[in-house]
Amino acid sequence: MDIVELLNQKVRLAMTGASVPDHLPARVAVSTQAEFGDFQANGALAAAKQLGQNPRQLATDIVDHLDLEGIAERVEIAGPGFINIHLTNQFLATAAHELYEHCQTNGMRKPVAQTQTETIVVDYSSPNLAKEMHVGHLRSTIIGDAMARILEYLGHRVIRQNHMGDWGTQFGMLIAELEEQLGVGEQPELALKDLESFYQQAKAHFDADSEFADKARSYVVKLQSGDAHCHTLWQQFIDISVAHSEAIYRQLNVTLTTEDIYPESAYNEALVDIVSALKDQDLAVEDQGAMVVFLDEFADKKDQPSPVIVQKSDGGYLYATTDLAALKYRSDQLNAHRVMYFIDARQSLHMKQIFTVARKAGFIRDDITLEHLPFGTMMGEDGKPFKTRSGGTIKLADLLIEAVEKATLLIQEKNPGLTNKEQQDVAQKVGIGAVKYADLCKTRTNDYLFSWDSMLSFEGNTAPYLQYAYARVRSIFRRAGVNFGADDQNAFGRHSITITGEAEKNLSLALLDFDNTVIQVAKDSFPHTLCNYLYNLASAFMTFYENCPILKDDVPPELRDSRLQFCALTAGTLQQGLHLLGIETMERM
Repeated sequence: MDIVELLNQKVRLAMTGASVPDHLPARVAVSTQAEFGDFQANGALAAAKQLGQNPRQLATDIVDHLDLEGIAERVEIAGPGFINIHLTNQFLATAAHELYEHCQTNGMRKPVAQTQTETIVVDYSSPNLAKEMHVGHLRSTIIGDAMARILEYLGHRVIRQNHMGDWGTQFGMLIAELEEQLGVGEQPELALKDLESFYQQAKAHFDADSEFADKARSYVVKLQSGDAHCHTLWQQFIDISVAHSEAIYRQLNVTLTTEDIYPESAYNEALVDIVSALKDQDLAVEDQGAMVVFLDEFADKKDQPSPVIVQKSDGGYLYATTDLAALKYRSDQLNAHRVMYFIDARQSLHMKQIFTVARKAGFIRDDITLEHLPFGTMMGEDGKPFKTRSGGTIKLADLLIEAVEKATLLIQEKNPGLTNKEQQDVAQKVGIGAVKYADLCKTRTNDYLFSWDSMLSFEGNTAPYLQYAYARVRSIFRRAGVNFGADDQNAFGRHSITITGEAEKNLSLALLDFDNTVIQVAKDSFPHTLCNYLYNLASAFMTFYENCPILKDDVPPELRDSRLQFCALTAGTLQQGLHLLGIETMERM
């Protein structure tokens, strides 16, 4: 049951009775403080302003027409015209029991039914295959993946696009270096075992040897012209580089696969047509030998238009050209309704330019929504961008290894009774989950401090706290002798849910707000909202657990079953919520 939608309908009907025009919404939302009721309808204030009426009097008229029999125990008018709604325990108990019956047999939350679904392209991760993935790729990868999971959960057709950087001038240098190493008997897998070292070696060779540099430059031209030898070398480099990235994705529990890779090279043949179309429409003009689109929309303080170079004077193409081709492909071939780019904030101007040029040139449909969803920087505890002690870039693979190692020590200390295999499994899930959640729980657009101590803490808004909360709920079913998720679960589901106090009521409200939270995150792409929800849900459950005995001998069977349903709903919601964030749960910790 969508309580917010139900209350919106009821309040909107009352607004009609109070002669409020239909286009003015009821604006029902969950109350932020208990004294303001369970829900608030805030539409009277905006409606009164537009109608030139007294907001408190209009709120009174709306309440006079409001029929919430069997739903609310009381309705109050507060302040200048807020309508506070206090729900009955019976209504909440019925809604919670319906939700329990709606759960899948494995206990996880089912998705809310969507009346309108879309084809959504999510562009994320997009590492440069010339180098290994580093911590700078972390935010795009895990935020984008969480959003792809959430959108799929809601029934949308999600097309993941890993726009890997596999083309450009640096690849001439790299394949020339690979050729020389293969020429002395080196195997490509061994030569490229450490991509970062290989890149540095090739760059040093390029800077020190003019003959090698000339060959590297010529290989760029040959590669872009389809030379078979250069393409074979390039393909060897790409295959091994992609394997490096996919190993990271598997360790991160990220859903990107080989099939999701649509790299820069995929658009190579389309670039000539992109530039031709821009020239034919007089959008691109020659400037110092290059083809440039000048955008008055982003003029500087001296009213000089913002230049977007789509072809260099030597005939080469740039990221802008490839990005335009990608947009056209996503509009024409993938038929996307919405295209979401998880790219860091430093690319904001570039993305605005690309979106503007694409619309002006007619490369995309008018009804397509384009979104650049920027994110801040991961900072070290010194407040500076996260680096090694020597100031170098931290490899993502090394960071994840360290996360699991630290989690292993923590798990061995917390629960030495686990077997070695259990410790390894738990440490992997806790370590990786901690790194991901520490990022996702922060407002996407903000910078954040990376701290091992805070992210691996079992207290506060962290992955270990939530994973432990889930494991603790599952332990209740083991003590009760219930095979959670199987036929035994149906046995305690035959009784209705009963609300006997504030702790059960608050837990019901939290459980019933999950779908609205997920829908909100799908709209604004701020995963921290879901993180905060899960933390509040876990906190509400802990209060319920402390105040509402479940398995004590003096608890009546009907009340025991009611509270086991609350436990099942909490476990299923925590598990589903963490799954949407790409974080794994476990039965024991």
